[in-house]
Amino acid sequence: MTAFHSTDMTVKTCKRCLYRDDHPLGLVIDDDGICSGCRIHEEKDQLDWDHRWHELETLVAPYRSTDTRNYDCIVPVSGAGDSYFIVHTVVNRLKLKPLLVTYNRYYNTPLGIRNLANLRRKFNTDILIQNVNPLSVKSIIRTTLRRFRSFHWPAIAGQTVFPVQTAVSHRIPLIIWGAHQGLEQVGMFSHLHNVEMTRRYRKDHDLMGFEADDLLSIFDNLREEEIWQYRYPSWDELDDVGVRGIYLGNYMRWDPLAQHQQMVELYNYQSAEQNRTFDVFDHVDDWHYADTHDWIKFEKHGFGKATDHACREIRHGRISRQIGKKLSDDYGKQKPKNMELLLEWLGLDEQSLNYLLNPNAIKRMGLNDIELNTRADSAPLKTSTEAAIREIFQPNSSLGLEQHTPSPIVIGKGYPDIK
Repeated sequence: MTAFHSTDMTVKTCKRCLYRDDHPLGLVIDDDGICSGCRIHEEKDQLDWDHRWHELETLVAPYRSTDTRNYDCIVPVSGAGDSYFIVHTVVNRLKLKPLLVTYNRYYNTPLGIRNLANLRRKFNTDILIQNVNPLSVKSIIRTTLRRFRSFHWPAIAGQTVFPVQTAVSHRIPLIIWGAHQGLEQVGMFSHLHNVEMTRRYRKDHDLMGFEADDLLSIFDNLREEEIWQYRYPSWDELDDVGVRGIYLGNYMRWDPLAQHQQMVELYNYQSAEQNRTFDVFDHVDDWHYADTHDWIKFEKHGFGKATDHACREIRHGRISRQIGKKLSDDYGKQKPKNMELLLEWLGLDEQSLNYLLNPNAIKRMGLNDIELNTRADSAPLKTSTEAAIREIFQPNSSLGLEQHTPSPIVIGKGYPDIK
């Protein structure tokens, strides 16, 4: 399959991490050859985090309800990512009573269902789950594959708007998120800017510049009744409740590996090996995020999750740039393993997916000339790279993603190993 990413030789690469200045979130490389993401990361070793925590406590204090029947805040969660650490911080450190909310992406792994069920039990919290009509989700995915070369748009749209919709409908003004992706990856903001979750950032960066209503077109068969659940509340609705979304990463020294290791020890959060990255903690709840979705991302932008995770670990000083580059290159060669699951769910074949992803290549080369899955499997890591990284990232799950006959769990409420 023809790659989508740029081959412009004028693109610069950071001398410290692996990111280039054509990063889709926007990135600047200074005169010393260091990117803005690395520069902002330096703040983590410079800021007075005790003082920042005190600022956070002061910020959330007015939101504590005097009625024990009410919730103090909303916390978006999933069966992976930083959900455990966020809820742990909100419940045990900030002493707030959260209402958890989660958006069902329909690609759930058994491990993700298990982790989400375990989270609810460990913290004894209430949770709302949004299940959008899967037929509508499939229709939207076909549109976003064709227009944006992304099948993950509904998942991002849903998980970023459902918490805000819930804040409005339940009149709970405070939403607590984890870390700001733009700050963590590319240094879009300083920690001191105290940036908050906004409609503008969601549209421009999370949703690739398109709100739900922007998907409606005379050149498409999407209908209004299929996209309305992804609409962001109006300004009047937000102002009436006073909705605001804050990021814990502005007030705490954010370190996903250290946080995940703590959550494994305290709450038995479970991890697993993934196909296209060495990280065993993020996105283990989704069959496709670190698989087909990441492969498409690699084809579009020239890097995938292994690069994201390697840059993170380089900045934290746990691996060298050389090892990070080797990991990024090796995992970037891995072809998707679960693509047939996605195609079966969407009712597509490989040729149809190719056409949706790259119609210009189809016109130029002819439909029968294009093959999916043409990347050779990466050779096993036999250098010091494997030894170095395996000392750090060790999966602990008996529900690993490497199953012979994987299948997505469309709706899952619990798991039998949870006591």
